[in-house]
Amino acid sequence: MKLFLKSGACSLSPHIVLEESGLPYETEAVDLKTKVTANGANFLEINPKGYVPALLLDGGQVLTEGPAIVQYIADQAAGKQLAPANGTVERYQVQSWLTFIGTELHKSFSAFFNPASGDDWKGIAKATLDRRLAYVNQQLAGKSYLMGEAFSVADAYLFTVLRWSPVAKLDLNQWPEIVAFQARVAARPAVQKVLAAEGLA
Repeated sequence: MKLFLKSGACSLSPHIVLEESGLPYETEAVDLKTKVTANGANFLEINPKGYVPALLLDGGQVLTEGPAIVQYIADQAAGKQLAPANGTVERYQVQSWLTFIGTELHKSFSAFFNPASGDDWKGIAKATLDRRLAYVNQQLAGKSYLMGEAFSVADAYLFTVLRWSPVAKLDLNQWPEIVAFQARVAARPAVQKVLAAEGLA
């Protein structure tokens, strides 16, 4: 498998999950402005959507969208228990978290990366993030990870988007459970290896 990524972008989440899975994989960076990969390929021919992550499977198919990619990886390494078994209530709870992180957190942070966004949009996005992160902080109380004591693909995604907090001028210290969660995930050997690989350590 090959993961197309941009350092520090949302592709960090599947990169972490790949490393946690123990499966063989490689990565290739993408210049999202020029849409050219590190090997000189036209990224739009790989993923016409033009953004990362994209996962090239061994059979030649390409998977896009982070929540789908991380669940695929988890299912290829079922013994690592990075996601509950398909069909269980717990699996749907993980999918619920992936959806929440994608629609309520990830999309709200996007306002701070878009040069066209004005102060009004950023103000609305920051207010949304304040409310949603207060909820996450509450849900993490008494737990190591979103699903309890077991690390899952949802934790990799949450960790990734929370790393963008400085861009939105969000002080995570107001949410102590989140601060503890970030430190816990950052200390995982696989996460440390991926952060170093992406130049983020």
